[in-house]
Amino acid sequence: MFFKLTRGFQVTGQEHFPEQGPVVLVANHASYLDPPALGVASPRRVYFMAKDELFQIPLFGRLLKGLGAFPVKRGTPDRRAFKRALEVLASGNVLGIFPEGTRSKTGELGPAEEGAAVLALRSGAPVVPAGICGMQGSGPIKVIFGPPVDTSDLNPKDRASIRILSQRVMTSIAGLLSEADKRNA
Repeated sequence: MFFKLTRGFQVTGQEHFPEQGPVVLVANHASYLDPPALGVASPRRVYFMAKDELFQIPLFGRLLKGLGAFPVKRGTPDRRAFKRALEVLASGNVLGIFPEGTRSKTGELGPAEEGAAVLALRSGAPVVPAGICGMQGSGPIKVIFGPPVDTSDLNPKDRASIRILSQRVMTSIAGLLSEADKRNA
């Protein structure tokens, strides 16, 4: 409601979203409002991995937990967060991850961390990319979902497969953002 009333809110590509079963939902991250925008746009509830520091803010931390988010310590392998993410997927839920690992200060896509790819390959969950645009400026906010990223040729135990999937994810997100730019032109 907030997005629709203040800026306009457009969602496309929801037909690419599996109706059931585990999903790793990946998107670009340029604004603090990206998680709520992605959560509202998703046809299913999204459980987000969020930086640990947010959970230290007393009321906000409780709100995040109530919305299904769980903390991850950045900059170090966080086994607890990894285990929780696999539990979310094993339960047939949607796991939301921003593969860049942090917000982009410029709005440009950065390189992907490997966590989303590792989780997708280990769980066998499809990876649905999303492009979020319009957070800066005065136009409508747009969320575009793309078709699941192909993982059929990848091996979950192969380090090269993890890097390949990470690159495919970012290429898919970049394509969605480019598509949105063309629509605006």
